[in-house]
Amino acid sequence: MEHLSLFVAALVIAYLVPGPDMVLILQTASRQGRGLALATACGLGLARGAHVALAAVGLAALLKASPLLFDIMRGIGAAYLVWLGIRLARADMWSETATTTPQPPVPRSYRLAFQRGLLTNIANPKALLFCSVLLPQFMHADAGMVALQFALLGIVLVGVGLIFDLFYTAVGMALGRWMARHPLARRFQRWLFATSLMGFGTKLALSG
Repeated sequence: MEHLSLFVAALVIAYLVPGPDMVLILQTASRQGRGLALATACGLGLARGAHVALAAVGLAALLKASPLLFDIMRGIGAAYLVWLGIRLARADMWSETATTTPQPPVPRSYRLAFQRGLLTNIANPKALLFCSVLLPQFMHADAGMVALQFALLGIVLVGVGLIFDLFYTAVGMALGRWMARHPLARRFQRWLFATSLMGFGTKLALSG
């Protein structure tokens, strides 16, 4: 397939831009460890694959043609991000209050981590529009079955996203180890990640 390197380069740029997916992976890895971060990454990967499939069947075109439907989906996605940020800021696991009583371990729920990743990405209609705009630019009618080209590009998109999720998982774990020795930095990270998610939600709600 021609111009595959350009397609990968475009994906690299997109995945390097800070967004809710990146923040969610960093937060999960730094506070809950590798396992839950990987579960979150699986949810993100499934959502990206779903966006590719939905773009292929024309849902993205429907969103473009129906501003009301797009606004509804955008509102749902924005509300979820804001809710996730508020929940993160208020979570008991972030409490820095000194206590002499040993704290119980935080329950590890891979299912909930997977759901967070899935909903964070799939509730964002702009991610769907991104797939519908980017993928056709690298498809050619004379290069074979269009459906096969769409599928191959979609696999590359999901694969590159997984690579970046693994990278951000490693970064998040290193950040978590550093924060364990710096309580003030841990508190700052809590509010940074929480306000980032709420900010992304607000931006999504107000964007055109």
